[in-house]
Amino acid sequence: MSGEIEIGRGKRARRAYSFDDIALVPARRTRDTADVRVGWQIDAYHVDLPVMAAPMDSVMSPATAIMLGRLGGIGVLDLEGLWTRYEDSEPALERIRTAGPEEATRVLQEVYASPVQPDLIRARLAEIKEAGVVVAGRLSPAQTQRHWRTVVDAGVDLFIIRGSAVSAEHVSGNAEPLNLKRFIYELDVPVLVGGVSTYTAALHLMRTGAAGVLVGQGGGASSSVRQVLGLHAPMATAVADVAAARRDFMDESGGRYVHVIADGSVGNSGDVVKAIACGADAVMLGAALARAQEAPGGGFHWGSESRHPNLPRGYRSHVGTVGTMEQILNGPSDRADGTLNIMGALRRTLATTGYSDVKELQRVDVVIAPYDPS
Repeated sequence: MSGEIEIGRGKRARRAYSFDDIALVPARRTRDTADVRVGWQIDAYHVDLPVMAAPMDSVMSPATAIMLGRLGGIGVLDLEGLWTRYEDSEPALERIRTAGPEEATRVLQEVYASPVQPDLIRARLAEIKEAGVVVAGRLSPAQTQRHWRTVVDAGVDLFIIRGSAVSAEHVSGNAEPLNLKRFIYELDVPVLVGGVSTYTAALHLMRTGAAGVLVGQGGGASSSVRQVLGLHAPMATAVADVAAARRDFMDESGGRYVHVIADGSVGNSGDVVKAIACGADAVMLGAALARAQEAPGGGFHWGSESRHPNLPRGYRSHVGTVGTMEQILNGPSDRADGTLNIMGALRRTLATTGYSDVKELQRVDVVIAPYDPS
């Protein structure tokens, strides 16, 4: 296999690259930023920004999902999060925000021990729907069988099945596994599913009928999956591999296009640009939006893996606050680190490389150029 190196006599490995390892090359004509477009279409829904907010309670509440929708993106609410466990989630949020570093994981486990309430799923989705924005909600593969009908009946527009690693074929001797192909076929709403990080796994998910595939393991800034499980997917290679699976699936299916969303390690505007250059149609932002003044985490960030009752694979991290959600997405910026005016940076890259929209940017030349901040 091209790119393989020898770890030892009995093991070879494929070389993979993160977003920090690559850079775009402006080798084409330039154009005015007023002439570029950054919107995208997912199923029947056209949105102005190629951004989905990660379904993490530190990022998305019903209020911030509505806010993001009005700014031109898609907010995804975690339907197993605090807003579907508590009528008033503020006391639980306050416990998480004020916990000391040594007790944060235990506090997360305690506040998420309260069960998910179907009535609250309906109420939260109805609140977002009433605002007139795209309604997107996430369930884990383990809870999809239990709650999917409640979610669909509540009028969700995009159904997200998201976990650290999701496959089209889950083997279990204890329970009837979720048959994604049958499940997606029977639903009347588009389903986005992931995380996935390899060509083969992505191709299998595309064959289930998914409208989109999430690439990565999510929760980059708050994940400890690599330390706990030894799993890691360098994102530049993962996105490029899944984009190749999309290309081959289009040939196989007679032209059916599956959207690729980069989910994980997309922390600043440069990462957004590189994700699209590697083949993503859009990005899922977690830590980048957790830095918003309106974010429920108040400068802290955590994901679903951090609250597992038996084997936490993440932690509450401090990401700070840099500005409003509007400033983070659309500027203006008074920082030079790529955390503000992310869409302005994307427009500038399009103009500098001469491409008119994000789909065209997938054709840009990329070089291996590891970044050394020192």
